[in-house]
Amino acid sequence: MILRPSAPRKLAPLLQASRYKGAHGGRGSGKSHLFAELLVAEHVRLLGTRSVCIREVQKSLKESSKRLIEDKIGALNVGGQFRVLEDRIMAPGDGVILFQGMQDHTAETIKSLEGCRFAWIEEAQSLSERSLALLRPTIRVEQSEIWASWNPRRKSDAIDKFLRQPKPDNATVVEVNWRDNPWFPQVLEEERQTDLKLYPDRYDHIWEGGYAKALEGAYFARHLAEAKAQGRIGRVSRDPLLLVQAFWDLGGAGARADAMAIWLAQFVGKEIWVLDYIEGQGQVLGYYLDQLRKRGWETARCVLPHDGVNTNNITGKRYQDHLRDAGFDTRVIPNQGPGAAMLRIEAVRRLFPRIWFNEEATEPGREALGWYHEKRDAERNVGFGPNHDWASHGADAFGLMCIVYEEPQSRKPRSSMPAVRPLDPITNY
Repeated sequence: MILRPSAPRKLAPLLQASRYKGAHGGRGSGKSHLFAELLVAEHVRLLGTRSVCIREVQKSLKESSKRLIEDKIGALNVGGQFRVLEDRIMAPGDGVILFQGMQDHTAETIKSLEGCRFAWIEEAQSLSERSLALLRPTIRVEQSEIWASWNPRRKSDAIDKFLRQPKPDNATVVEVNWRDNPWFPQVLEEERQTDLKLYPDRYDHIWEGGYAKALEGAYFARHLAEAKAQGRIGRVSRDPLLLVQAFWDLGGAGARADAMAIWLAQFVGKEIWVLDYIEGQGQVLGYYLDQLRKRGWETARCVLPHDGVNTNNITGKRYQDHLRDAGFDTRVIPNQGPGAAMLRIEAVRRLFPRIWFNEEATEPGREALGWYHEKRDAERNVGFGPNHDWASHGADAFGLMCIVYEEPQSRKPRSSMPAVRPLDPITNY
């Protein structure tokens, strides 16, 4: 018996055999429905097939795709060929569909999945590098396939790096969103319109499959959206006659150390041209100095936060001394005192309308700015100030840049150059 899943045109390539199949996009696109229907059809076509439906964390079967697959079994009128049990679904010819969380597996326990012909990773944006590395060589029977459906979260997520940057030769990957689904229901259209009207900062991620750039309480999400709409994110070239400054947030070396973040920028009249962004974690200081030189910033003035006078935990020398010994003009900004984090945030908000970004080079930094958000107690609706996470380091260095820009004129680097717009404005978008 051959079943033919109903697939929107954008998803039709996934009906052909391929080692890896991926569908990414926003809500209401039909990608999960297509994979659930395809899995049922394959079990009817290939008697005795074993499959597994995977999430990174699965605390209960309510979080799995089991209910959706049960619905598809009924919709395809093949209920007599399947037997639904509490923790699995028995398929024709002694086949089986399992439901498991990868976080529960080790290199030994994952071997129990070696006989599976199909592995479907739902909510694949949450899959860790470790889990993906364990799963791929485990699904190894002849003509086996690994499927993934996800709403992109970050470009650095394991599934995005594997299937989109670029995709492997033996992979079929499609982007699909609500407008590609001919069965997009009216109730979801109403929800989409509500989000578009009331929550524009998160709309692109939820409905258009864009990377998540903001959380509730994000400080700069609206400002980044305005910068994009106004053409201030594009190609911004260095002015060779003006000082380039490197604004640092200091981390440390070692696996548990905070990240180090550096923004490269020029103050051009009443505008700030942001040229580049460097970030790393666990690297020694020499790594960042080497990055500055490799990218052509060997003459940049390094501007450090107040802890630039602290000693490096490896060498025992002060950070500012290391930079000066390496040939960099270096300056340390005094501590702004209580409320320094909010002072930086307010300075960024004031200056954002005059900030231009070099798009490609600053993308990781802008991702951090878009994510930087307030830590809140949702039940009491109480805020606790900036959340300290992966995004805070880039945001702190960016805030330092704005604090320095707003210093009294007598302390700012002077230039006789008139204010001009960034080069190649026609390429901004």
